[in-house]
Amino acid sequence: MKRRDFLKMAVMGAAGLALPRGLQATQINQTGDKGSRPNIIFILTDDVGLPNISCFGADEYKTPHIDALARSGTRFEHCYSTPLCGPSRAEILTGRYPFRTGMTSNQTGAVLKPANEIMMPTVLKAAGYVTAHVGKWGQLPDQPGDWGFDDYLRFQGNGKYWREQATSYTVNGKQVELPEGKYLPDAMHDYLVEFITRHRDRPFYAYYPMSHIHGPILQTPDSKPGSDHYADNIAYMDKLVGKLIAELERLKLRQNTLVVFVGDNGTAGGHANATVKGRRLSGQKASMLEGGSLVPLIASWPGVTPAGKACQDLIDFSDFFPTFAELAGARLPQDVTIDGHSFAGQLKGRHGAPREWIYVELDGKWYARTARWKLNRAGELFDMSEAPFVEKAVPATTADAEAMAARTGLRAVLDQLNPAAGKQSAPRPQRAKKQARAKKAAAGRTKKRSVLAPLPSHMPALASV
Repeated sequence: MKRRDFLKMAVMGAAGLALPRGLQATQINQTGDKGSRPNIIFILTDDVGLPNISCFGADEYKTPHIDALARSGTRFEHCYSTPLCGPSRAEILTGRYPFRTGMTSNQTGAVLKPANEIMMPTVLKAAGYVTAHVGKWGQLPDQPGDWGFDDYLRFQGNGKYWREQATSYTVNGKQVELPEGKYLPDAMHDYLVEFITRHRDRPFYAYYPMSHIHGPILQTPDSKPGSDHYADNIAYMDKLVGKLIAELERLKLRQNTLVVFVGDNGTAGGHANATVKGRRLSGQKASMLEGGSLVPLIASWPGVTPAGKACQDLIDFSDFFPTFAELAGARLPQDVTIDGHSFAGQLKGRHGAPREWIYVELDGKWYARTARWKLNRAGELFDMSEAPFVEKAVPATTADAEAMAARTGLRAVLDQLNPAAGKQSAPRPQRAKKQARAKKAAAGRTKKRSVLAPLPSHMPALASV
C-alpha cells in the first residue's frame, strides 16, 4: 500500500500512532564505505526470557558474560518475538509476519518454500557477505543451504545436548557422528569459531541458534552432583557467549563485529515463575501475554553502538531483516512486503525512526501493541502501563478519551494488516485432532527412547515443541 493511501487514515492521527511502515516499501541506504560494514553474529537463545538474564532484572540467575556484553553495547528493553520457536525464527529470517509466510505455528513450517520466500542470508550474500548457520533449524523446512547459507551445522529437533539424545548432526548435507561424551553445544561453538577464523578477512554473517535452554533440562559438562540443572544450563549458555567474545578478541575481529543476543520467545513452563525485580511476568512461552513475547535483546558493536545504554524503543522480530540489510549495504527483495522496520540508526547511537507499534501473532491469535496499549483479535483492549507484570483489561464501555483513541488507532493497524485474509493454518478443530494424533505417536516413541534425564514433570507439553 502506498504512503498517500495511509495518509488518508485520519483515525491514525487521532490515536497518535505512526503509519504501518512495514506495509510500505522499506528504503535502505546503499551508500557508504564497505570497510564500515560490520561482521554480524546473531545469537538466538532458546526459551530465554527476561527472568533468565541478570542484566534484565532476573532475581534467580547470574549471567556475567551476557551482562558484560550489555555493558559494551545497548540493551533493548521492549523487544517482542513470536511466542513460539518456529514462527519466531521464520519472522527473523524473512522479515515478514506469520500471516504473510504462513508459518503461524510450529506445525506449519512446510508452507515455507524458497520459491516463495527470501531469507536473510540470500540478501546478505548479494552484498558480499559469507553466511553460516550453526545450531537449531527446528521446525523450518529443507536444509539451511537451501535458503542461502554457505555453510551450516544443524541438529534435528529441539534441546539436543548429548549423544544419548542425538547420535549425529548435519554439516553441509552430511551426517557427522557426535562422539560419546562430547557436548553438542561445544561442537557448535567450535564449528562457529572455525567458520569465523576461516573467513576473518571478509564480511560474514553467522546465525547462531543455540540449544540452550530448551528442554529437556539435562546436566552440562560443568554440573556438579546435586546441582540445579536449569541454573547450570543458564550458566553454560552464558559461558559460551563469553568464549565467543574472547575468540573474536583473539582474532582481532571484535571492533568490527556486531554481536546481537536475543531470546526466541519467553521462558518456558514452570521456570516462568522466576521473578524479575521481585515480580513474576504476566504469561510465559506460547502465551499471548507479555511473558510469551517480551525477550531480552542486546546489541554490541564497539565504538558504534552506545555502551551501557538501555533503549526504550519498540522492536519486533521482523525488524532484524531490514536492519542487517541496511548495515550491510544490501538491497531488500523487490516486490516483497517486508514488515520489518530498520533500527540501524539506534544501533549507531542516533534517534533513528522508532516504531510506534509492534505486531505479534501465533496460531490464529494476534495483537498490535504500542508502548501503552494493546489490542487483540477479539477486540479486547489492555492498558499496559504496569507491563510486563500486569495487563489491565479496559472495559468496552470506557469513556476515557486516551483509551478510546488507542482502540481506534490499533483497530486501524489491525485492519490494514488484515491477518485473517493472510495465510492462516487449518481450522482449530482439524488442527487439534492432528496435534492429538501427533502427541499420541510421540508418547509411543518416547517409551522406546533412552535419554540422560526425563523432561521435568512440571514442564507442559508446549515446552517440548
